[in-house]
Amino acid sequence: MARATNAPASRKRRKRILKRAAGFRGNRSKLFRQATEAVDRALRLATEHRRARKREFRALWIVRLSAACRAAGLSYNRLISGLRKAGVALNRKMLSEIAIRDPEGFQQIVAQVRGSAG
Repeated sequence: MARATNAPASRKRRKRILKRAAGFRGNRSKLFRQATEAVDRALRLATEHRRARKREFRALWIVRLSAACRAAGLSYNRLISGLRKAGVALNRKMLSEIAIRDPEGFQQIVAQVRGSAG
């Protein structure tokens, strides 16, 4: 009986990995073992970095808000606390966009925060 090698399936598996490794430098895009390691690592890091991107954007919005608050004579901490007390349901992304694109509107929000602090 002839030896069965499962050639079509294994070739398909190798081609799939090497196709994903296209664009990697050196042997990481040419040799199967190195390509497998590189692709596995890339997939793992892609997952981590998708989560990290969310943290980085939130940190960016907070820095922008903090700068806008300081310019308005308020701390970021007091702004967030005042927004909660005033019942203003704006997230940090929207607040930072307002602070950048509509400074007058941001001043109105700050005035509302100051009004609810007392």
